[in-house]
Amino acid sequence: MSTDAESVFRTEIKHRPGWQKALPWVVAVLLVGGLIAAGIIWSNTGTSTATPLTNRPAVDVSKVPPTVKLPPGATQVARTFIKTAVARKNLPQAYNIVTEQIRQGQSLKSWNTGNIAVVPYPVDAVKYAPMKIDFSYPKEAQIEVALLPKAGSNTKGQLFLMDLVKRNGKWLVNSWVPRSSPPVPNGSANNGAGGN
Repeated sequence: MSTDAESVFRTEIKHRPGWQKALPWVVAVLLVGGLIAAGIIWSNTGTSTATPLTNRPAVDVSKVPPTVKLPPGATQVARTFIKTAVARKNLPQAYNIVTEQIRQGQSLKSWNTGNIAVVPYPVDAVKYAPMKIDFSYPKEAQIEVALLPKAGSNTKGQLFLMDLVKRNGKWLVNSWVPRSSPPVPNGSANNGAGGN
């Protein structure tokens, strides 16, 4: 190409409207977008979520197992758990009476540090620890435990929920959580009632 032809070409490019300069870029973006959309449509491997109809009766899994008296072994495990894991004493004994849900993958060595997923309580300050059975089935039970401190103690009483499960013929603690009501906000001076 001669020098005159190059200068005419450059002059022609300079004088083109803006849309003509952007046209190759717009075409490229549309082409890439079309290829991506075609790839998505082509690779869609979704399956139908349609529920087939049947005349067979539904399986009822809502049946509650028969209630049984809480065995002394379960009560003993609950008391041992409080005296060990909750009190942070004799932790190897506590390790053997909890499920993996409480251990959370901890080794015995890690568990023995006392940094465990069990809400602690100063058990030495407890005067009474009455238990109330919420439910008791052959392989599962839930009890409420009230840890009531001695008179003159700076410790406040606390209510806990404990879930127990029976696995391989042995009762284990599956959860230990404080049971408390959410605080009720004070609101305004007139407790939120409208007034003039």
